[in-house]
Amino acid sequence: MSEHLGLSMASISRVLNGSPAAQAIPKATQARILEAAREFNYRPNQLARSLRSGQSTSVGVLIPEISEGYAAAVLAGIEETLSAAGYAMMMITHHHRAEVLERSERLFAERAVDAVIAVDTALPLFGPIPTVTVSCPDAHPYVTNIVLDNDRAAEIALQHLHALGHRRIAIIKGQPFSSETEVRWRAIERVAASLGLPLTPGLVAQMEEDLPSSEPGYRAACRLLKQGGDFSALFAFNDVSAIGAIAALLDAGRSVPEDVSVLGFDDIALASIHRPALTTVRQPLHHMGVLAANAVLEMVNAGPDSKLSAQQIVVAPELVIRSSTRACHGAESSPA
Repeated sequence: MSEHLGLSMASISRVLNGSPAAQAIPKATQARILEAAREFNYRPNQLARSLRSGQSTSVGVLIPEISEGYAAAVLAGIEETLSAAGYAMMMITHHHRAEVLERSERLFAERAVDAVIAVDTALPLFGPIPTVTVSCPDAHPYVTNIVLDNDRAAEIALQHLHALGHRRIAIIKGQPFSSETEVRWRAIERVAASLGLPLTPGLVAQMEEDLPSSEPGYRAACRLLKQGGDFSALFAFNDVSAIGAIAALLDAGRSVPEDVSVLGFDDIALASIHRPALTTVRQPLHHMGVLAANAVLEMVNAGPDSKLSAQQIVVAPELVIRSSTRACHGAESSPA
C-alpha cells in the first residue's frame, strides 16, 4: 500500500491507527489513505500494536450471567465507558461455577488483558494487575471496590415500612453465592434491632436456586407463607425476587399492597412498569459500572510502575416509593 500511495509506512500507520500525529497530515492525504485501506481490505494488526504499546486495550470482565436487571445495568455502564476510551471487553459469564472462575485467570492472561472488572463475583486473586470489583465487599490487595452503602439501604427500606405501621416484616435473603447476601443481611439485622422489629426464623426465607428469573423469589415467598405467613410487609433481596414474591402472594389470595406491602431492591427498568409498580431501594447500577470502568482506565493509564493499593468507593442508595407499599391496617399501625 505504501508503493501504491507513494507515502511512507509511518504516515500511513499514523492515519490508520488514529495517532494524534496524523493531524499534521493533510485531510486530502488522510482521505486517500483511508480509501486505499478499504480498497486493499486492510485491517490493523492489533497484536503488533499491543506489543509496541505494552497494552492490549482490552479489559477482562467477570459477571455471573447476562440477564435483565442488575447485571445488564452494570454491564452497560462498563461497556459504554470502555468503548468510549477505545477499549474492548473480554467477558466471562461464570454462573458461580468454581471451575470457570479458576480458569478465568488463565484465559485473561492468555489474552493479555490490561485489567479486570469483577461484578458480584467471589474474586479469584489475579495478583498485581489493575482490578476493580462491583458489589464485592471483601477486601483484596491491589483491588478497588465499588460498593453500595448497604447500611443506609437497609435503613431507608425498613424505616419506610416501619413508618407505614408495619411491625412484622418478612425478609427474602439473597442466594448464598451472591457476594452481597451476607453484608446486606447483617445491615438488615442491625437496623431491625434498632427499630425493635422481630426477625424470627418464620419471617426469613433465603433464595436457593441459581436462576436469573423471578422463580427463586416466588419459591422463597411460598416458603414464607407455609411458615405461617404472619407478616404485613416483605422486603426482598432484589426487584426480580420481589416480583416473584408478588406473584406468590397473589396466587395465595393475598393482595399487594392491600394485604402485604412489598419492597424490592435495585430499581431495574421493570420495577416502574410492573403492576403494582414496585417500591424499591435504587442502586445507581449504570453509574456503578461507569465508576468501575473509569477506575480501571485510571489505573491502566497510570502505568505498570504505579503503586496499586486497595480502596473502596461507596455509593449511596435512594428509596423510590411507588404503589406496592401502603400503610398497614389494624393493630400493627400503633406505635411499637
